[in-house]
Amino acid sequence: MSPVQPSPAQVEEAYDVVVVGAGFAGMYMLHRLRGLGFSARVYEQGGGVGGTWYWNRYPGARCDVESMQYSYSFSEELQQEWDWSERYAPQAEILKYANHVADRFDLRRDIQFDTRVERAMFDERAKRWRVTVSGGDTVQAQFVVLATGCLSNARKPGIKGLESFEGPVYHTGSWPHEEVDFTGLRVGLIGTGSSGIQSAPIIAEQAKHLTVFQRTANFSIPARNAALSDEERDAFRRKYPEIRRFAREVARNGIYAEQPDRGALEDTDDVRRDKYEKRWARGGLTFMYAYNNLGLDRTANDTAADFVRGKIAEIVKDPETAKLLQPSSHPIGTKRICIDTDYFATFNRPNVSLVDIKANPIQEITANAVRVAGKDHEVDALVLATGFDAMTGSVAKIDIAGRNGQTLNRKWAEGPKTYLGLMSAGFPNLFIITGPGSPSVLSNMIVSIEQHVDWIADCLVHMRKQGLATMEAGREAEDKWVAHVNEVAHGTLYPQANSWYMGANIPGKPRIFMPYIGGVGVYRRICDEVAAKGYEGFAMEPAEQGMAAAS
Repeated sequence: MSPVQPSPAQVEEAYDVVVVGAGFAGMYMLHRLRGLGFSARVYEQGGGVGGTWYWNRYPGARCDVESMQYSYSFSEELQQEWDWSERYAPQAEILKYANHVADRFDLRRDIQFDTRVERAMFDERAKRWRVTVSGGDTVQAQFVVLATGCLSNARKPGIKGLESFEGPVYHTGSWPHEEVDFTGLRVGLIGTGSSGIQSAPIIAEQAKHLTVFQRTANFSIPARNAALSDEERDAFRRKYPEIRRFAREVARNGIYAEQPDRGALEDTDDVRRDKYEKRWARGGLTFMYAYNNLGLDRTANDTAADFVRGKIAEIVKDPETAKLLQPSSHPIGTKRICIDTDYFATFNRPNVSLVDIKANPIQEITANAVRVAGKDHEVDALVLATGFDAMTGSVAKIDIAGRNGQTLNRKWAEGPKTYLGLMSAGFPNLFIITGPGSPSVLSNMIVSIEQHVDWIADCLVHMRKQGLATMEAGREAEDKWVAHVNEVAHGTLYPQANSWYMGANIPGKPRIFMPYIGGVGVYRRICDEVAAKGYEGFAMEPAEQGMAAAS
């Protein structure tokens, strides 16, 4: 498809595809589109590539998937030439990798930075999208691909008096690009999710005093991070074909690891504890791979949860603090499990204190303190580790209108509805990468990103060959998929947690389990089968004819 040639009176630029976002999804989408001969423009609201790794620069920021796996597989040369320094690379190194990819594949010339997509309106007569960006410019495109990310819309809490605080306020999801020095300051850290758990130990090393305000205790496993040797990198690279195949086709979460062959209750107490000890000593997300039913059976799950609670009690010297840090409100793993470096040990420091805001929520923030249960905890700086409006938040910031002027926000008011997490009925030629209804945040994101980008790219080639003008999800197929996603989720323990998977961290957001928990390999096969059957469940409209019936 070639770009539309504007008439002399037409000032709008036109492309085959507009891509929103220049993180790992947007960059790979652009690379694929170029290789297939499609004209494309990427709009990125940040000043550089990298997506979540451009914004999340807080102290201790790292990915929870090991570096050698949290990387692109589409280029053999790229994965053989890049040297990851550590088992879990820090944010700065991941961002350096993203910039290397942008330079290596000359992506920047088709990316417009510091530009936010404000709205996208589907013109039913022209069968094209009109996309308006910050500054007021409008472009046309046959297709729009949302590569906006699942965790990129930082959530600022509505705490009374926050705007009156006189010291600096930082959000872990939109951290300053210049270094922040907490030396000699009393710091208040609100939130104990992944970013709070990663940042607390480092802030504590600098600050005069760190006060952590915890609403919900979280399970966290030691990362056991370490430098990678040349031998380790080379050994991994030699196995890449098998590692990538396994991640795509076998692993439920897109991570290469030894798979369990039994349930937790099939082993004796001593054997089970030995397995947990070995997993704890190795560290990382694969702790949950000790048994195959930890996400399905509450009694089995309790054995792992009790083990971790016991470890917290061993590490934290003050029994009262240890008790507060032991999660009791949800099964282990039903919120994204955290990995840390010395998080629990940080509470043994004399300059660190923990405040329970579950029993006594924050009343208000004053000019220089956080007030809880009538007591003012004086602080000089605030760090908000309050997470994101996950899965849908970044999409919701864009005014998207499809057929008959229906907005996506209105359609998703009671929860997101998609077919395969890729498209939403009523919004032709609008694709979502790792959207709600796909494995996304329950997986190694790079594996899921590559699968979605490749599927979309193949779909656009199919449409070009068949002379099709539009494609959209059929409503019946969408309804069946949403029902399937929820049915699979409710066969597990995940809905028992008030997690951001359920939208529970956003007041007023519908409680619907958003990602697909059926597994990366299973999901890939479903998507491939849909495509093989002529994109079953999608409605296609030929360029010169009326709407074709959905398959």
